[in-house]
Parts: sequence; structure tokens; C-alpha cells
Amino acid sequence: MSEVTSLVGDHIRLWRQRRRLSQLELALEAEISTRHLSFVETGRAAPSRGMILTLSEALKIPLREQNVILMAGGFAPMFPERPLDAPELSSARAAIDIVLQSHLPYPAFAVDRRWRIVASNRALPQIYEAVAPEILRPPVNALRLSLHPNGMAPCILNLDEWRAHIFARLREQIAVSADPSLSELYAELRLYGGRHGHDPMIGTDPRTSTVVPFRVTSPAGPLAFFTTTMVFGTPLDITLSELAVEFFFPADPETIARVASLANQTITAKSELMTFDVID
Repeated sequence: MSEVTSLVGDHIRLWRQRRRLSQLELALEAEISTRHLSFVETGRAAPSRGMILTLSEALKIPLREQNVILMAGGFAPMFPERPLDAPELSSARAAIDIVLQSHLPYPAFAVDRRWRIVASNRALPQIYEAVAPEILRPPVNALRLSLHPNGMAPCILNLDEWRAHIFARLREQIAVSADPSLSELYAELRLYGGRHGHDPMIGTDPRTSTVVPFRVTSPAGPLAFFTTTMVFGTPLDITLSELAVEFFFPADPETIARVASLANQTITAKSELMTFDVID
């Protein structure tokens, strides 16, 4: 029992430190005594299944990691992980398809926790025409597609600014999830470099910009977008909890007109291949 409880305690203490909370702050959030929390972290008390879930919720621990802590405490995992095409997730997948299609003619796509594209509305295939085939081979990683020298990077007009924005988001995601695969992706993306030796640790000055635009070349002229993200509220499935839908909205009237022109053009055979229909 002491070995099991110490493992649970190690997990709780590590996540508390990641969240930069004191024992007192976590105890207040979880509505337990600091003494009890101390006993849990040191292995002197065996937490119940309910206590593990209470502390996990207070610490905003990802569902995937909550399962790990439950198993460390001798309990069965609580949160299932189903493929997106599973019958149980049919309603969620239908909702994703609806919002993706309703966003046409502007780009939108759904990504998993590792930024792999699992669904897309296939908008503006013209902007991917210069992308190397290997970058578009499933599973397509959205960040690699954006920043790789053989991807969209040469066509992004504000590459250094966009790159800094991507790195800031990725660092935040790593801090929240502690996912080692994201740390590996971060290290890979840093190798690509920017246009002018730009430091990805430096972001946009908030005093001069309200949002970071995505500016890219196209056959109709420059396009400018801003992005928003949609996530599922209170999901109880790991797949849904880690899914995000990224929407690109026009940032100026010129983009609206140029996107309309591109949308009316005939899609080439090469563009038809750029469906981003997921993951193997």
C-alpha cells in the first residue's frame, strides 16, 4: 500500500508544482485540509478514487493523465479513448463536420493533441500548391505544414511573427499538458529557423497588435487571416478532450474579395489530394 500511495502522491505533487500552487492553495481549491493533502503527497494516506478525481479537477490535469493517476492508486481508468470515427462519437464527429463546412470558403480544420489534422473543410487548396508531397502525407501535422521550409513557410509573408505566435501557443500547451511528444515537436520546429534569425521566444508586442495575423501569398494576391479555436466543453472522452477546431477568418476586405475569387476557381487534380482526412 505504501508503494501505491507514494506513486499517487508523487503524481499529485508533480502536477501541483507544474501549476505553481502551494499545498495551501491546492487544499483550498479542493476543499480539503492541508494536512490531508500533505499525507496524500507523502504517501501517508491512501486517497480514494473520489479524492484523486477531486484533486485532478482542481489541478486541471488532462483526462489522459488522470487515468494514469487512477491506475497508480489501484483504480480502473475512468475516461475512455475512442477513435473519432467510433459510433459513440458519431454526434461529436457530425458536429465537427457541420462547423467545418459552415466555415467555407475560409479554412478550418480539427487537430488532435499533437497537432495532427484529423478533419478539414478543404478550403483554399491553392495556397498548398507549393507544399512538398511528403509534408502533405497523412497524418499531416498542422505546425509542421506551417513552418517547414518545404511546407508553407516560404509563402507566409510574416513568417517570423507567425512563428513566434506558434511557439508561444506550443509552450503554453506543453506547460498545461506536460506531453513529451509536444516537447519533441517543439524541438523539431525550432530547427527550421525563421527568415531573419528571429528568436521564437520573442512574440508580438501586445501594445501594437490585438491579434497575430496569418499573412500568406495566393494566386489572387496576399491573404490575411486571424484565427480562433473551438474546444469541446466538459468532455468525458480523451479523444474529444484533446481535440481542437481551428478557424481562419478574413482580417481585411481585400481577403474577403480574393477568397471569393479563389473559391470560384476550378480545383486542380493536385488540390483534390489535399483533403487532410486523418490519421492512419
